[in-house]
Amino acid sequence: MSDDLVEPVDTALRGQGDGLADQAARAVIAYREGNSQPLAALVQVMTPLLWHTVRAQGADAESAQDIVQNVWLSLVREIDTIRDPRATLQWTLVTAKRAAWRTVRRTRDEAARTDGDEQATEWLTVPLDQLPDAQAVRDERDRVLWEHVRALPERCRKLLGLVALVDRPDYTVVSQALGMPVGSIGPTRGRCLAKLRVSLAADPTWSLS
Repeated sequence: MSDDLVEPVDTALRGQGDGLADQAARAVIAYREGNSQPLAALVQVMTPLLWHTVRAQGADAESAQDIVQNVWLSLVREIDTIRDPRATLQWTLVTAKRAAWRTVRRTRDEAARTDGDEQATEWLTVPLDQLPDAQAVRDERDRVLWEHVRALPERCRKLLGLVALVDRPDYTVVSQALGMPVGSIGPTRGRCLAKLRVSLAADPTWSLS
C-alpha cells in the first residue's frame, strides 16, 4: 500500500476540504492520533461506494461483502505506513477493484477448468519440452506494459490505474476519486491510452513479446 502513497503528510490538511478524499485523509490522521470516530464515519459513507464498485466488476453479492470488509481491514492494518493520507480514497477504490478482478477471474477460471476436464487429458500426451510457457510470456508482457505506464504523466497514471483495465468503468466513482469532471474522463482516458500505444510501439521488447 505504501508504495503508492509517497508524499509527506501536509499538516495543513487538518480540518480543510469537504470532498470525500479530504474526509478519508482526515480520518487516517485522526485514527493515528487515537480517534477512531472519523474512520468509523468514513466506513459508513464509503462502504456503499465500494460495494457498487466491486459489484460493477462482476463480483457476486457474497464475494462483494467479503472484498469490501477486507479492504477496510487492510487499511487499518497498514494505516501507520501511509505517507500521504490524501491518497487513501484512491487506494481503497483501486484495492477494491483489483480484489474484485481477482475474484471474478478466479471464479471464471474454475468454471473453465470444470468445463474443460474432458480435454485436459490431451496435454498428458504432449512432451514437456513442447508445452508453451504461456505464463512466462504473459509475465514479461505485463512487466513491459507497466514500465511504460509508470513513464506516463501522473494524471494518466492515476486515471489508467482506475479505469484502463475495466470493461465498464464507473465514471462517477472515478470522478470522485480523482476530482475530475465526468465528461472529461473518457477523452482524457483516450489521450492517455494513445500515448501508451505510441510508447509501446516504439519499444522492440514489446513487439517481440
